Amino acid sequence: MTTPLPSWPPRHADRRTSASRMAVPREPLDPARTGRRWVRRRARGMTADAAVAALDVAPFDTQQNSRFEDLAGDERGPAERGEWEWIARLLADAPPGTAYDPDTDDVVRAELTADAREAGLRELGA
Repeated sequence: MTTPLPSWPPRHADRRTSASRMAVPREPLDPARTGRRWVRRRARGMTADAAVAALDVAPFDTQQNSRFEDLAGDERGPAERGEWEWIARLLADAPPGTAYDPDTDDVVRAELTADAREAGLRELGA
């Protein structure tokens, strides 16, 4: 004699609430901020020449993205290009051979401080 297969989904008498699996509210997505952070990760360790080369490619990427309907009005492309311009200027003013490090960039540190302050205020308000 064969044993019957268990029912699917399993039936348990002690149903638990899914409170531990509830979605946590997140901050809204900011495409421009995402683009700037992507550029900073890419630029880590780049010299001035490499940053200028990346800046030369940025308009092409923005133009390619504009061909897609869902990306045509996206702020990410212009934000990425602006960040490449900032990094290229920063490295052009630095001594030769200096590599970009977002951890030492004052603009990045100010942005992270503002983000932490906003997160603290959201936490207090929640």
